[in-house]
Formats: sequence, C-alpha cells, structure tokens
Amino acid sequence: MTDEGLRLAPFRGLRYAPGRVSSLAAVTSPPYDVVVRPDGLRHLETADPYNIVRLILPQAEDPADPAARHRRAAETLRRWRADGVLAHDPEPAVYVYEQRKGELLQRGVIGALSLSPPEAGIVLPHEEVIAEVVEDRAALMRETAANPEPLLLSYRGSGTRTGATAVIERTIARPPLVATTTEDGFAHRLWAVTDAAELAEIDADLSRHRALIADGHHRWATYLRLREEHSGPAANGAVNGSSPWNYGLVLLVDTARYPLQVRAIHRVLPRLPLKQALDLLDRAEEGFRVRKFEAPLDEALEELADTPGNAFLLTEGDGVFHLLDRPSPRLLERTIAHDRPCAWRELDATVLHHALLDGLLRVPDRPDTIGYLHHTEAAVAQAATHGGTAVLMRAVPEETVRSLAEQGVTMPRKSTSFGPKPATGLILRTVDTPS
Repeated sequence: MTDEGLRLAPFRGLRYAPGRVSSLAAVTSPPYDVVVRPDGLRHLETADPYNIVRLILPQAEDPADPAARHRRAAETLRRWRADGVLAHDPEPAVYVYEQRKGELLQRGVIGALSLSPPEAGIVLPHEEVIAEVVEDRAALMRETAANPEPLLLSYRGSGTRTGATAVIERTIARPPLVATTTEDGFAHRLWAVTDAAELAEIDADLSRHRALIADGHHRWATYLRLREEHSGPAANGAVNGSSPWNYGLVLLVDTARYPLQVRAIHRVLPRLPLKQALDLLDRAEEGFRVRKFEAPLDEALEELADTPGNAFLLTEGDGVFHLLDRPSPRLLERTIAHDRPCAWRELDATVLHHALLDGLLRVPDRPDTIGYLHHTEAAVAQAATHGGTAVLMRAVPEETVRSLAEQGVTMPRKSTSFGPKPATGLILRTVDTPS
C-alpha cells in the first residue's frame, strides 16, 4: 500500500456469536467516552453479563490500579473468545455499516485503516488530546491486543453512486450479518464485503481522499503510539505483509452523501460550586457580562444559541442559569494566543479554556477538575450531584472544524461531538489474528 490517500484493508471481524447473548442490543454500548459514569456504566454492566462495556471500561477491585483493570479486560476477552461468545468471521472483509433513526440515515465502511504518519496529512485531527486518556487507551489496547471500537472518520466524496458508495448501495440489497435496534432508538445493520473486485473498487475510491477525525482523537493518538511501539519486523496477524499495529479500526463516512451531525460537548466543574465561580467573576477587573435567568433547559439553550459572539451557560442544576457573554477585549488580548488564525481565536472553546477557566477561574484541565459530557441533561445532573458547575456549550460548524484542520490547527480538546457515533460491540478487531 502507498500513502497517497486513505487505504482501508479488510480484516476478520470479531463479533458476538448468535445465541450466546440475550440480545445484540443488550451487549452493545456507546463509545467509551460517551458512557456516563457511574450510572451509565452500571446500567450497561447489568444489561447482559457479556456487555462490551466490560472490555472498553473494565473495572477492578482497586480503582486506583489501572493495570489491574486492563489485565481484567484482556482476561475477559480471552475467556469470551475461548467460550465462543465472540468469534471471528471466516474470511477478511470490509464491512458496510448502516445507522437509521427516523429520517436520519448514515452509511459507511468499516475496515483496518493504514496509519499514515501525521505529516502526510491523510488523516486530519482537529482537537488536542489529554495525555492521561491516551495512555489509558494505549494500555488497554496493548494488553488486549485489540481495537475494541471503531473511531469515526469523515471524508468528502463525490456524493454520487460511484466507488465505495456504489458498493454500499449494492451491498445493502443483501441480507445483513447483523440487525438490531439499541435503546437510543437507532437501528443498526452490518454487512461483510469479501468480493475481491468490490474491495478493489472501495480501495481505488478511498485512495483519492483524505479524512477528518470526526470522533475518536484519543483512539487515533493511541493507534499512532502503538504503531511506533511495534515498528519492528511484522508479527503474527500481519496485514499485507506489515505489522497489524500499522492499522486501526475505523468507520469511514462520505459526508457529501451522508452529512454528519455536529453537537457540543459540555463541561462539568465538580470542584467549583457555582456561587464560588460567580464570586470570582464578580471580583475580576476584566471578564464577562453575566445575566441570571430562570427557564426550562430547552429555553435556556435557545437563549444561548441566539446570543452573538462568545457565550456560555453556567448552572448548578436547579433551573437557574447564568449567561456569560461579551468577554472583555482586554481579557481576550491577555489570555488568547496571537499566533493562531482568527477562527481559532474566536472559538467558544478557546475563549472558555484560555480566558474563563485558565484566566479567571483558575481551573486546570485535568480529569479530576473538568469533566466532559456529550448530553446536556447528564451535564446538568452531574453538576447537581457533585455540587459543582455545569458549563453548557454550543456546537461548532463543520466548515470551521474542517478549515482549521486543513490548516494544521487543532482546536481545544473536546470542542465538538460528531455523530451519530457507531455503536460499540457490533464488531471488534484483534491484532493477533492472521487476516
């Protein structure tokens, strides 16, 4: 394979064996970073003893011992494979994946993507990552020798029924390998493409494109780290003669045909009560305009959406909101870096982290001081539970995300949430299984 564009290799998918679990819906999960802990974790663990959350978010008797959690995941995966709960497909395939909910339809292809070096510009990240999260994901994948869930990449195809899209359209006319509806209302279907001519058709099309990381920056950074760690001679499980660690499990979606949704990711400051945050803002010589109002959550979000310029909602979960907007020009001048494009300097996430959290509230960006939640209600509820503050955000337009990525500029971590995200548990990739 060459590095002129995206190169997606077939692999032998590891899937739940029919009849060995209560239902496929009961063993799937949202991506690891979308699961709301601890309530969501407990819900998934009790849905079925084989729920995939036991692999992607393993628990151990000592929560402070991450190595024990990773070893437990590896042992669980080994046992499930030995017991036939999870079984490999008989031949390598690229998988067509469909998600549908009401009028929302998304289709793409899942495969083992060749991990081009970052400087090649074939896969474009747009967000910074948290080192501790990358280390955790790397330890998990290293111990299990597996990619347990695909990350989501978007590319801009022609939007016509040619290339990979043509293969997808032909494939969905056949009976699927997998069909299930998860509790969030999404219907999922999965097909295997094994025909050599169709695989070549997909490869020829994708090799003309590069992709944006829509969801999974930490997993992408993990893939690159593990590739570097295993850069020696090819090992068992090699793909086309190279190390299996040179590939990572991804879902590729042509957004010219199936546009993604872009949503905000909210922040929770569990150690900062709202009153303390407001007192700090009130005492600051330069800061934001703060307006208090009472309203249902949906009305508060509408007010946020309609506010021009940079704006955020602060709440402690009692239906009372404080709208922050109109940041002081002096504050922005003092806290925002001058060596980045204007579009980056004006991002809500940039202003939030550099001006508000760092500059005024002095909240360091660590896992114990800032939580990131995709669902608004969950962020508000968690702030109430911990006596902290929820910071509700707005989505960033996809055009802004892609433009900055193409300039090589990364946004603050957790700036966007693209979706719908692939369900975890429908298909896994192991690196110890020959293709």
